[in-house]
Amino acid sequence: MINIGDYALHQKTGQIGQVLGYGHQLMDGVYITTLKVRMTKRQGTRRQSTFVEDAYSTWTVTQAT
Repeated sequence: MINIGDYALHQKTGQIGQVLGYGHQLMDGVYITTLKVRMTKRQGTRRQSTFVEDAYSTWTVTQAT
């Protein structure tokens, strides 16, 4: 199980981020669990954060980078 605070790897994009929470999405009449993850991208000296929410099954636990 992936917990809040863990780092997760998105299996389709290869992006890594920190799990901030859980959510749900309705797909084909069925609710699926999603993870809300903050991706951090460094550009020069400024850090920009983006947030991604996708199905739980597309994420796997990984080490922080």
